[in-house]
Amino acid sequence: MIRLLHTADWHLGAALQGWPREAEHRAAIYQLISRARERDVDAVVIAGDVFDSLNPSAEAQRLLYETLRDLRAACPRATLALIAGNHDPAGRLEAPRALFEIAGVYSIGVIARREGGGLDLATHLLPIRAASGAVAAHLLALPYPRAADLPIAGAEVTGSPIVWGVRELYREAVAAARAKIGDAPLVLTGHLHIASGLESEGAERRILVGGEHAAPPDIFPADVAYVALGHLHRPQSVGRETIRYSGSLIPMSKTEIDYPHGVTIVDIDAAGRAKAEHVPFTRSVPHLRLPARGALAVSEIEAAIVARGLDQEPPDAARPFVHLSVKVDGPSAGLKAEVDAICDKFPIRLVSLAVERPQAAPAAPIAPLRLAERQPVDLFREAFETTHGVAPSQDHLRFFDQIAEEE
Repeated sequence: MIRLLHTADWHLGAALQGWPREAEHRAAIYQLISRARERDVDAVVIAGDVFDSLNPSAEAQRLLYETLRDLRAACPRATLALIAGNHDPAGRLEAPRALFEIAGVYSIGVIARREGGGLDLATHLLPIRAASGAVAAHLLALPYPRAADLPIAGAEVTGSPIVWGVRELYREAVAAARAKIGDAPLVLTGHLHIASGLESEGAERRILVGGEHAAPPDIFPADVAYVALGHLHRPQSVGRETIRYSGSLIPMSKTEIDYPHGVTIVDIDAAGRAKAEHVPFTRSVPHLRLPARGALAVSEIEAAIVARGLDQEPPDAARPFVHLSVKVDGPSAGLKAEVDAICDKFPIRLVSLAVERPQAAPAAPIAPLRLAERQPVDLFREAFETTHGVAPSQDHLRFFDQIAEEE
């Protein structure tokens, strides 16, 4: 039996509407390291998007190095492997390889090939040792596949040439690994969008190279013990229970507030049978949606915040993030300033403001008119009403006339 900890999508260096997330990341990483130590894992697999940006800050890079140091101290004998995702600077994950090797860390940014063109198994096929020291399984670590990593589809290929290329890459890699290790338990990595995986709106890019969206789960052979995926932020299995996204460490957007962020612990027996368990983390910073459903009138915002019973003197880095929905019945000029003034009374961080306006009744179809046949003030009336849901006031019309005269 071997045990591995699967994690992904750390997005170190991320900010939320300009607010830094380092305190949240450190709290989540502390829990990750604690779980790895408590469960005495034989491997830690980080399946891509370690960083949030292709040009990570010095602070984000420092946090990665400190985390790898602390993981090694917590799990002295474990295989530690990280792969590049679509957000990651592959070269920067490759550059410190010589130093990483001293610490027993495998960092794989790109697909490596031998001089003859075959996959370089010395780079991608990593041993996972049991507590006895014997090799009990192998990890086939493949990063996010960029266009140059994929074989070129011939004219005989039907369907998507990109999906065919990804399938062929995994077929080649698994075949090469099996030729070396036989039927021993094999774990794969992938930083891909797999079909049927649930996305987080506004947080994840549609990344499969060449404009394609998702690859089918059957690109992973049935005899693989477990597939450790990164990219989608919701913890979930796709296709079968052993093809899994661990999810991100912390919420990266409003749509992720209700996810049970954490890591996946995987037990694999000698026959290659795997059992995955999601281990949720305690969230260090609250993420609040006000209200839980619908929208508040401006006059209701203050009472809704008070009702939350928030700590009145939290550290700056622990102040809750608030996503607020407000309903308005008329023009919303000055709304943001009014809402900010209310929120500034409380130890919170407003990170999104959605405005809900009354739905206008559908207009009866009219015959199209040429622009030359319309009066500017009529166009202004229609645009104002479409935007704000009400007709412009006499003051609005007077100001419009003044501007029109100046023109």
